[in-house]
Amino acid sequence: MEQTRTDRFKTALLLMAATGLIVGLAFYLAGQPEVANLIWIAGVVPALAALVVEIVRSIGRGEVGLDIVAALSMSAALVFGETLAAAVVAVMYSGGTFLEAFAEGRARRSMKDLLSRVPRTATRHRNGGLEDVPLEEIAPGDRLLIRQGDVVPVDGSVTSDTAFLDTAALTGESLPVRLARGADAMSGSTNAGEAFDLTATREAKDSTYAGIVRLVEEAQASKAPMSRLADRWSLGFLVVTVSIAFAAWWFTGDPIRAVAVLVVATPCPLILAVPVALVAGLSRAAHFGVLIKGAGPLETMARIRTLILDKTGTLTDGRPQIISIDSHDGMNEDDILRLAAALDQASKHPVAQAIVTAAKAQGFTLPVPTEVAEIPGEGVLGRVEDREVIVGGDGFVASRVGRMVGDHPAKGAGSVLVAVAVDGHMAGHLVMSDPLREGAGAMLDGLRRQGISRILLATGDRADVAERVTEGLGLDGLRAGLTPDQKVLLVLSERKHGPVMMVGDGVNDAPALAAADVGVAMGARGAAASAEAADVVLLVDRIDRLGPGIEIARASRRIAVESVVAGIGLSVMGMIAAAFGYLTPVQGALLQEVIDVAVILNALRALRIAPQEPATGKPQAIISEQADIVQGATP
Repeated sequence: MEQTRTDRFKTALLLMAATGLIVGLAFYLAGQPEVANLIWIAGVVPALAALVVEIVRSIGRGEVGLDIVAALSMSAALVFGETLAAAVVAVMYSGGTFLEAFAEGRARRSMKDLLSRVPRTATRHRNGGLEDVPLEEIAPGDRLLIRQGDVVPVDGSVTSDTAFLDTAALTGESLPVRLARGADAMSGSTNAGEAFDLTATREAKDSTYAGIVRLVEEAQASKAPMSRLADRWSLGFLVVTVSIAFAAWWFTGDPIRAVAVLVVATPCPLILAVPVALVAGLSRAAHFGVLIKGAGPLETMARIRTLILDKTGTLTDGRPQIISIDSHDGMNEDDILRLAAALDQASKHPVAQAIVTAAKAQGFTLPVPTEVAEIPGEGVLGRVEDREVIVGGDGFVASRVGRMVGDHPAKGAGSVLVAVAVDGHMAGHLVMSDPLREGAGAMLDGLRRQGISRILLATGDRADVAERVTEGLGLDGLRAGLTPDQKVLLVLSERKHGPVMMVGDGVNDAPALAAADVGVAMGARGAAASAEAADVVLLVDRIDRLGPGIEIARASRRIAVESVVAGIGLSVMGMIAAAFGYLTPVQGALLQEVIDVAVILNALRALRIAPQEPATGKPQAIISEQADIVQGATP
């Protein structure tokens, strides 16, 4: 709400300044210069007053910006009667702040989406019945019913025989886990199986998920604000401007020359060119599925030297896939997959749904199973085409067909073994794992060529799983088994090597995304919490979009710097001409307008940036669906 009021105020200042300039010109041309002067003054005063307030606040924060030069030029022009020049400067300055506000309008939203995932009520057992109670009324010892698909509201222990929880958003583990009676269940995880009972061990405010929310808020609050690129040039430009203006007045005794110098020196090439180039870069990045939340994150993105990647759902696909089919007793592999998928249509288990998806991707027509019985967390039994089929864990299926469970040679770290039995005989095994995303290696090589000198993996998964998945990628470091706060510490410790970018997709990544110089979320399928905490959201589920995003950021910043250097160079030449009396204040203001147009046209080159493919070096095709994606995204 506060940001909205600020944006409206800046828009109003621009409208008042522009209206004052245009209406004043109309009266001046109509032969009423006195009225024109009053109108120009009326248009300048609000912009000047707002500018002075902003300067006082900046000085209070220990910052010296280019706003001082603009204030000096407007004030001097008013004092010495050059009201038209003051009006032109007011329009230029208010236009620049409006453009900057437009860029910052893309900044991150509040934490409402993160908080909205936390259930507001829970179902509690009481006096032989069930009642829905507010989350804050849950006390340790209360017995809760967690239905299928529910988010666990508080930390607790499983009271039923089994529970099947999807903890990917908390731990980074891509495959759901089975919990036995008495096992601890973390708040924020999702019930992926049948309903179960949970005995609360903590109040909601002290539970895991609430702690993650607090971590994100604290990380965002402690993150130092990004200074504007233009302000880094401010002190030197201010000294040069005041020196030339003072010298012109001192040696000639003509204060109008000093006013002309100040008007020409109005730093609109800095104030305008930088936001125009960066906003153009934001627009260009969106065409490639990269939503950057403001000019500040884009500028920081251009200076990144260290990249930290989450594993599950970021470097890997985040969904189990079949990597091999092991056939027994001569049964065809296609038949094994088709029969298993047909039976698994009756299950909502994530692994079962992955098997169904794989079968449909191969074009199989799946018959409807009958006499289906599902044992939660174990497997499914039923009939398919008059054949008895069992699909589930190796131990479960082996016990049903009277076989001993042995080590399967194809099963490695992080993989899941799904056994399939047909008509009382073990038919085969489906080996499933969460694979590395296609093109991940080429993407990392491309990022190194762009100047990323250090790439690390940070995951909540086991070390052996992480090592197997990332083998051959040439990472500079691997940190496994990390909790959300440990990821934050890793980000902070890596800052000694330079600006840090963190990429993740789960709730467990949100604090680290907020703490990083630039946080990047896989927004297409990732958790809303990570998208809210991040500075950049990849709107399509493709990690290779990171390369084009960084390339666009660096090109946009380079164009902005080029515009600044050219604009300041021309402004200095104009100041020297004004100091020698070759330019009046109004002529200086008009010359400054010409310089502004030139630097803005140069800054707009950012709209034509064409990122290169990591492997082929050819320009990437713009995603045709991006307009729809951007409209429907929730960053």
